[in-house]
Amino acid sequence: MSIPLALRVTEAEARIYRKTWHGSVFSSFLTPVLYLLAMGVGLGSLVDANIPEGLDGVSYLTFLAPGLLVASAMQTGATESSWKLMGGIESQGTWKARLASPIRPLDLMIGYMIWSAIRVFMVSAIFAVILIVFRIAPVLQSFATIVPAMFVGVGMAAVTAAVTVRLKGYAGIPMFFRFVVIPMFLFSGVFFPITNLPGWLQPVAVATPIYHGVEIARSIVVGTTPAVAWWISFLYMGSWIVAGTYLSIDPLRKRLTP
Repeated sequence: MSIPLALRVTEAEARIYRKTWHGSVFSSFLTPVLYLLAMGVGLGSLVDANIPEGLDGVSYLTFLAPGLLVASAMQTGATESSWKLMGGIESQGTWKARLASPIRPLDLMIGYMIWSAIRVFMVSAIFAVILIVFRIAPVLQSFATIVPAMFVGVGMAAVTAAVTVRLKGYAGIPMFFRFVVIPMFLFSGVFFPITNLPGWLQPVAVATPIYHGVEIARSIVVGTTPAVAWWISFLYMGSWIVAGTYLSIDPLRKRLTP
C-alpha cells in the first residue's frame, strides 16, 4: 500500500463532495435537531413524567442524545459504503477508471476509508454542536463523544464495504439496511437500556459495535460507568475497522481487475 496514493483517493472524494455538499449540509443539521425535538423533547416529556428518577439519573433527552450521536455516525458510515460505493464500482465505473493510474485496489479501499472517516467526523461534529446548543452537555464532553462515534462510524463503513463489494448489484443493499443497520439502530441501547430487551437478545446487542460506542458516549455525557471497560470497547470497535477493511480488499481486487 502507498499512503500518498491512498490519500489521492481521499482527495478525489473530497473534490467530488465539494461539488455536492449542498445536498447534505442541510440534512446534517436538520436531522439531529428533529430527532432531539421529537424523541428527546416530545417523547421525553412522557418518559420523564412516568419515570421521575430518570434513566441513569438524568432526563430522557440527556440519556438519548449521546446515543443518537453515535447512531448518526453509524448510519453515515453505512451509507458511505453502500449505494455510493456500489455506484463507483458498477454504474459509474469510477473505481475501475482509477486503476488506470498507479492506484491499486488496496489504495482505493484505504483512501476511501479515510474519506469515510472524514464524513463521519463531519456529521458527529455537527451533532456535538447541537448537544451544546441544546445544553445537554458542556463543550468538552460534547466534543469528546466524537471519539467513540468515529470508531463506530468507520467500523460500520468498513463492514458495509465488505458486504457491498460482494453484492452483484443494488438489490441487496436495502436488505442489509433492513436486517442489519436498522435493528442495530433500534436495539443497541440508543433509545432505552438493553436490560429492557429479552434476556436472549441482550448478548446480541452487546455484540454490536454501536452498543459499545453508545455506552462510552453516554458515560462521557452522563458520568456513568460503562458496562464494559472502555479500553475493551475501543479494542472491539477497532477490530471491526480492521476486519471490515481487510475483508473488503480481496473481493474488490477480483471485481475490478481481470
